[in-house]
Amino acid sequence: MPPENPVDVRPDILGEPFQAETLELPDDTEGPVVATLVSRRADAPTRKAVLHVHGFADYFFQAEYAAWWNARGYDFYAVDLRKYGRSLREHQTPNYVADLHEYFPELDAAWSLVTGRDGHDHVVGSAHSTGGLILPLWADDRRPMALVGTVLNSPWLDLQGSAVRRLLGTPVIKALGARQPMRELRRQVTGLYTRSLHRDHEGEWEFDLVWKPLHSFTVYAGWLRAIRTGHAALHRGLDLPGAVLVLSSGASSVPTEMGEEVHGTDIVLEVEQIRRWSTALGRHVTYVAVDGARHDVVLSRPAARERAYAEIERWLTAYVDRPLNRAGTTPAPPRPPRR
Repeated sequence: MPPENPVDVRPDILGEPFQAETLELPDDTEGPVVATLVSRRADAPTRKAVLHVHGFADYFFQAEYAAWWNARGYDFYAVDLRKYGRSLREHQTPNYVADLHEYFPELDAAWSLVTGRDGHDHVVGSAHSTGGLILPLWADDRRPMALVGTVLNSPWLDLQGSAVRRLLGTPVIKALGARQPMRELRRQVTGLYTRSLHRDHEGEWEFDLVWKPLHSFTVYAGWLRAIRTGHAALHRGLDLPGAVLVLSSGASSVPTEMGEEVHGTDIVLEVEQIRRWSTALGRHVTYVAVDGARHDVVLSRPAARERAYAEIERWLTAYVDRPLNRAGTTPAPPRPPRR
């Protein structure tokens, strides 16, 4: 259902033609909660749309990605989830939830606006990193009829590290997260990844370093427990409607200083885990490793970025976009029954 209160539509911080609207959500234990729906419309009226979800310590700023979809006849929407980016309020713990299902209300609200209010009946889901776990869990649960495909950009499908670490560490994480959800978990963040992206450092992109800080945000036990619970659900197998495309870098690395590895590999997640668990997303999954890509493949250097976009276009043409029928709508692929 859409939010009870009317949305307030305004020019977005990215400038024209981007717009933003606030989605009022029920209060949580920290007080008032909102999400934000950002949109950029295609030049001509269309019933096709994309709905995008960002990752952890992130928010939507990838204007080039939106323009790419617009050029292919899609209206583009992106959600800044609660406590992220445009939706973060002073009284809130940045990026924190204790259960990934807490994000379902804003995804429900955004979906209702995209399909109900705005009339799109051919929608591609899109998500990056942690969003690449959240969106599939929501889509598997809700099974929205207008969802014709999903593009996942380096989705976080398992915890980094050895199998032994995951086996021994997960029960500890879940127990600690249940007893002390706001317990800070210490970790080493070099800041190299964000530096590789931002134009004031070694990158080419402009974004807010308050909302996407060099050294990320604090990770709490309750949040990591929620992530591991989500991973477990994914590993049992999801059944996403439509075709799924999973993109990642061609390799991962753990650099300690700025260099070519930082710019040409995934230094956040492990590519082998993404490859391994991609088939758990559904019955029709295409996986592509993009050599030379960063963790966010659409923020890679130009050559790798062009390869990533070419792979999305190839997948879109082959599995998602189909000739319009006489009613003027695009027939969706058949949806198998849930297991």
